Amino acid sequence: MSISSALSAGVSGLSANSARLASISDNIANSSTYGYRRVTTEFESVVLGGARNSGQYTAGGVLAQSSRVVDQRGSLVGTSNPLDIAISGRGMLPVINLSEMNGTQASNAPLAMTRTGAFRTDENGVLRTSSGLVLMGWPTNANGTVPAVPRDSAAGLQPVVLNTSGVFAEPTTGMTIGFNLPAAATVGGSDVTPSTTSIEYYDNLGASHSLTMTFTPTVGAEGTGRSNQWTMEIRDSATLDDPATPDDESVVGLYELTFADAPGGPLQSVNMLSGQGYEAGSGEATVRAGHGDITIMIGTPGGTDGLTQISSGFSPTNITKNGSAPGVLTAVEIDESGFLLGTYDNGMTRRLFQIPLVDVPNPNGLTALDNQAYAASPDSGAFYLWNAGDGPTGSVSGYARESSTTDVAAELTDLIQTQRAYSSNAKIIQTVDEMLQETTNIKR
Repeated sequence: MSISSALSAGVSGLSANSARLASISDNIANSSTYGYRRVTTEFESVVLGGARNSGQYTAGGVLAQSSRVVDQRGSLVGTSNPLDIAISGRGMLPVINLSEMNGTQASNAPLAMTRTGAFRTDENGVLRTSSGLVLMGWPTNANGTVPAVPRDSAAGLQPVVLNTSGVFAEPTTGMTIGFNLPAAATVGGSDVTPSTTSIEYYDNLGASHSLTMTFTPTVGAEGTGRSNQWTMEIRDSATLDDPATPDDESVVGLYELTFADAPGGPLQSVNMLSGQGYEAGSGEATVRAGHGDITIMIGTPGGTDGLTQISSGFSPTNITKNGSAPGVLTAVEIDESGFLLGTYDNGMTRRLFQIPLVDVPNPNGLTALDNQAYAASPDSGAFYLWNAGDGPTGSVSGYARESSTTDVAAELTDLIQTQRAYSSNAKIIQTVDEMLQETTNIKR
């Protein structure tokens, strides 16, 4: 009977608009929630079968389908905290719930994902949000690189734990030097006057040592002019200070240097007498110091960098080296590639973790969890872990949060429309009730 189908249609209209009202209420309530994704409610008509041209129509009503628009992006809002993290572009941050770290291996915990978070270290150094989302990442090797890890599972991810009281020291493995050697010192008949300098370096434990470089000119007979030749001797204080080491064993490198009689006084050739080697292509000499090899860039033959010989005094023009004394972690930031960078009070910066970005084929198919987090589902497809900026993913932004995607003005407009639609459906039910009452009165 058509009048009963009208009643059913009105009831379905009340139910559908109630669902829409619920989504609007959620959106407005979370208009200031960072990382919130608005919910949309779409209406679909229901058609009941019937004979064509029968003169009767049966109302089917309406169905409401609500879904969360996860792939819509909010604007980034700047903050003052370096570990307020947001994503500029596609991708999500991998997280787990703090409760999953208790009693089970965190690597086996279900992986969740979020677009933004205000991360802080707790009393155990765990980097997490106030709601208990723990940031996951890949710990780096000592040299700042990331080992080979699986990209299609969370097996390689670990909770980011920062040891704020930890001490870091980096050994010296490379130096670049620039010295000018006085050309007049190689003139025949001159007094042999060596030039000496010391360069500090750090061993594996951050202890300070020094390489002492002595440049001794080769002097010919009086009247023979400049020889343009020097002997470079490198001694290591780490072995020289060891009473068990003979003095001659403190020499870790001995080289014969010949300079060209050309503008700028460049190196012409290097003859290694002892040491680990010299590469003419790179201009690097390698010596075996107390803690391991140190590569020293002394210059390439014919080049203008490194060692030179002109008619001036002995003087350093450039000395740079890596390595550092022990330092305590003072600050942590994240760069656009997702690397957590630790800054130490000795001035050194090193990579601690790499935070990958999670991506799925269908973000709108993700299952929504509490605290603006999501989990993969059959509708979203399997996740993959990308380096930030690679593939489809965007970059990572520190000092930033992503705002809610709720447009309050649009939601209020929808709220008015929903209220009117609900009232209209209620009017249908009231009208049907009155018509049925009239039908009942016919029998009286």
